[in-house]
Amino acid sequence: MYPPFLTFDTHIDIPWPEKTPEGLPVWERTDETERTSLWDANTKRRFTIPKARMGGLTSVCLTAYSPQGPLTDEGHQAAWKRVNAMLQAICSIPQEAPEGESVSLCIKADDIIQTVSDGGISITPVIENGYPLGEDPARVAFLAQSYGVRYITLTHNGHNLLADSAVVKGGEITKHGGLSSLGREVIGEMNRNGVLVDISHGAVETMMQAVTCSAVPVFASHSCVRALCDHPRNLTDRQLEVLADAGGVVQITAMSPFLKRGGGGTLEDLMAHIRYAVELVGVEHVGISSDFDGGGGIKGWVDASETAHVTQALEKAGFDKSEQQALWGGNMLRLLAQAELYKTR
Repeated sequence: MYPPFLTFDTHIDIPWPEKTPEGLPVWERTDETERTSLWDANTKRRFTIPKARMGGLTSVCLTAYSPQGPLTDEGHQAAWKRVNAMLQAICSIPQEAPEGESVSLCIKADDIIQTVSDGGISITPVIENGYPLGEDPARVAFLAQSYGVRYITLTHNGHNLLADSAVVKGGEITKHGGLSSLGREVIGEMNRNGVLVDISHGAVETMMQAVTCSAVPVFASHSCVRALCDHPRNLTDRQLEVLADAGGVVQITAMSPFLKRGGGGTLEDLMAHIRYAVELVGVEHVGISSDFDGGGGIKGWVDASETAHVTQALEKAGFDKSEQQALWGGNMLRLLAQAELYKTR
C-alpha cells in the first residue's frame, strides 16, 4: 500500500570536493558550506530538503559517485576511500536535520512507504560506478551491511574491471566484450545482498549480459530512449524490450543531452521519452529520475522545487493516477522489494 502520493527520484548526486586547497585528495567532508546548503533553499544545489518540500519530492536515492580512474591498486584504493566517505556523509544526513524536519535513511521499500506516509522525506544510499570495488567482490556485502547501499551502477564513463562502458574517452572500444568474469561474480554478490544492478552507463553488451546474469531484475537508474535521441548512453528499443521482458525498469532522466541532441531539453521532451517507453514496453517498466547535481535539470524541472511540474505534465500527457504512481515510484519500489525477497531466500 502506497502513501497518498509518493515521488521517488532514483538518481541524485551529492556535491563532493575533489581536492583540498593544498591539492590533496579529499576523503572527508571539509566544506561546511556545502554541508549546510542541503538545508538551504537559496543555493545552487538542485536538490536540497527545502526544495524537495517545495516541489513535493518525497523520496530520493542519493549517489556516492566515483569518477573512473586508473585500473591500479592505488586507483582502486583511492576510490574506495572516497566512496566510504561519501556514504558516511549520506548516512549522517538525518542526524543533521534541523528541529522540526523529518528525514529518514530508508533501506527497505516498506521503510520508504512508511516514512512518506508519516510526512517525512526518505533517503536511500546508492553507488554510481563499481570502480571502487577493485578486485574484491566481498566489498559488496560490506557496503550493503555498513551503509544500506541498494544499487550499484556497474560502470561510469570508461571501462572498469567489472564491465565495459557505453562511453569511452580514448583507449579501447571494448575491454571485456560486456561483463568480465569478475563482473559476473560481483552481480552474484549484489543479488545475495539485496543490491540492485544498475545498467545505466553500461555498453549494450554489458546491459544484455547483466540481464541474464542477474537473478533479480536489473534496471537503468538514469537513461533515456535511443530512438528519440541517438546518444550512446540511451537504450535502444531492443534493450528496452529485453529489460522489460526480464521484469526491469528504465528510469527516464532529466538530463538534457540524453533527451535532445544538442541539449536544450525540456519537460515536454521528458514526457516524450516516457510516453515512447510506456507505449513500447508498458507503464510497469518505466520510471523517472532527475540526475540533479550530476548534470540533470531541464526547463520545467530545473531543480527539486519544480517536481510538481512533472506530475502535472504526466496528467496532461494522459496518465491516470495509478499510472502516475507506477511511474513516480511504484515500479522502483517493486524492484527494491524483489531484491529484498531474493536476499532472504
